Amino acid sequence: MIEITADIEAIIKQVILSFVATVNEDGTPNLSPKASLTARNGVLYFADIASPRTILNLKRNPAVEINVVDIFQRRGYRFKGRGLILPPEDDESLTIANWVRATNGLEYPVDHVVKIETSSISPLLSPAHVFARPARSQDEIRSTYYQKYGVKPIGT
Repeated sequence: MIEITADIEAIIKQVILSFVATVNEDGTPNLSPKASLTARNGVLYFADIASPRTILNLKRNPAVEINVVDIFQRRGYRFKGRGLILPPEDDESLTIANWVRATNGLEYPVDHVVKIETSSISPLLSPAHVFARPARSQDEIRSTYYQKYGVKPIGT
């Protein structure tokens, strides 16, 4: 089993928005934003709140890739694997659906919960990490991108 590290979990929680790619019937990619990606007990899940195309694609072809990138840290992770649509009465499905409703409100429908059988995880690093000379610290990179986006961190 591929390990979901504490850093991976932290990035997922901080970023909130991830992007899930599936394969359309004609072989073209389908990219869908998800604010429901979560890691539980070393497993990734997301909820289908408004993603009928994603679910249709997974029923036909379970191949999935997920990207999570913190725009301020300029780093994240790429997950590849298979997306399994859980039965609605499944304990895992109920846990994720209840979490989504507790987080967002009861008006958010959870039509399906998808469990990811992860086959690979790789770090995503922007050129700010790879090519900057001299190398910059994570704090320097974060500060630079706060300025570029015109935002201030909460509590400052």
